[in-house]
Amino acid sequence: MTHVHALPGTPGHTLSIPSIVERAVRDAVTLRDAGFDAVIIENMHDAPYVHGPRLGPEITACMTAVTSAVRSAVDVPLGVQVLSGGNTHALAVAKACGGAFIRCENFVFSHVADEGLLSEAEAGPLLRYRRMLQAVQVGIFCDIKKKHASHTITGDVSIGDAVQAAAFFRADAVIITGSHTGQPTSVADVQQAAAASELPVLVGSGVNVDTVAALLEHADALIVGSDIKHNGLWSNDVDPARACAIVAARDRGSRR
Repeated sequence: MTHVHALPGTPGHTLSIPSIVERAVRDAVTLRDAGFDAVIIENMHDAPYVHGPRLGPEITACMTAVTSAVRSAVDVPLGVQVLSGGNTHALAVAKACGGAFIRCENFVFSHVADEGLLSEAEAGPLLRYRRMLQAVQVGIFCDIKKKHASHTITGDVSIGDAVQAAAFFRADAVIITGSHTGQPTSVADVQQAAAASELPVLVGSGVNVDTVAALLEHADALIVGSDIKHNGLWSNDVDPARACAIVAARDRGSRR
């Protein structure tokens, strides 16, 4: 994860656009040099989030500037996530900047997140928008029962059932998480997701050097956003030593 610093108009915004771009590029290069296979660019510092239609054009514009600069600096696949629920925004950024995939929070089913009710599943409109953009090469990686949310409304839908729904609605991959950023993802949940469909399964929270091997027994990829940062805190810059330690743990696990 490359967490873009707070963008214009958001409560935490303090840095100039060139400084925001420079810091994102620096983190992405550090991850590339450590041996990471891909980088996801996300505006997590924009908290508290507004959802979907309330996202201003300045967010899309700035995320495009950041992603374009990162694309010029590193040659690994790039993902884009625009919080909250900015899935068409992310898809447009990826289309403009050569992104490989986006991360979508509510592709299937509704849920209640800390930013409010996400009442509409995104799959139908989003895939039509992707077709209209002629961006079918951009994958849509979908959170299943995502973190920072209550899923009581779908309490009778298992993780496996939700994965099957995402596969039926043409997701390109699914993401399984713990309850919050940095919280461990259940290996049993990852197993259930992997057994439910042929889609690639990614782990989206709580990955650290001690959990890499066990998770990769069932997952196709791991998203790391906290353990690679200084002091293991997501809001800090990437720590080269911690990033290299994650890659080393991956490599040890792949040799088992």
